[in-house]
Amino acid sequence: MNIVKPAVKADPKLANAWKTKSGRDLTEAELLAMPEAEYMNEQQIDFFRVRLQAQKDDLLSNAGETTEHLREDTTIVPDPADRATIEEEHALELRTRDRERKLLKKISQALNLLETGEYGFCDETGEPIGLPRLLARPTATLSLEAQQRRELKQKMFGD
Repeated sequence: MNIVKPAVKADPKLANAWKTKSGRDLTEAELLAMPEAEYMNEQQIDFFRVRLQAQKDDLLSNAGETTEHLREDTTIVPDPADRATIEEEHALELRTRDRERKLLKKISQALNLLETGEYGFCDETGEPIGLPRLLARPTATLSLEAQQRRELKQKMFGD
C-alpha cells in the first residue's frame, strides 16, 4: 500500500523573503521557497556567486596551508617507520589537494557560467538543474536525470 505524503507547504514568510533581500542574504530555506518561475533570477545568481566564491577562497587558503606544512616537515627522521608515516601523511595531503585543485577548476567554470547566464541549466538537456541539487553540489552541470544516465552508461560500457 502506497502512502501519499501531502506536499510540504512553504512558509508564506519564506516564500516572499526573496522580494526584500539580496541574494547574499537569503537562507537556503528562503531560496527553496521561491516560486519556480523565479528560477535563476538575480537573487539566486547572487546567492550562488557568493557561495562559490567562498568555497573557492576556502580552497585557496587550504592550498597555502599545505605548502607551509610540507615545507615545515622536511626534517630528516632516522626511524624508517616514522619516516614512512610522515611520507604517507604527505601523500594523503597531496592527493586531497589534487582533488581540491580539480574542484577549483569546476568552481571557476561555474562562476563563468554565472556570468554568461548559463548557470543552473543542464549541459545535455538545457533543462533547469534544480535548486536542491545546486545547493548540494553548486558545481553541478547536469540535471539529476542526466547525471544518472551518464553514470549508468559508464557502468554498462565503461567510459
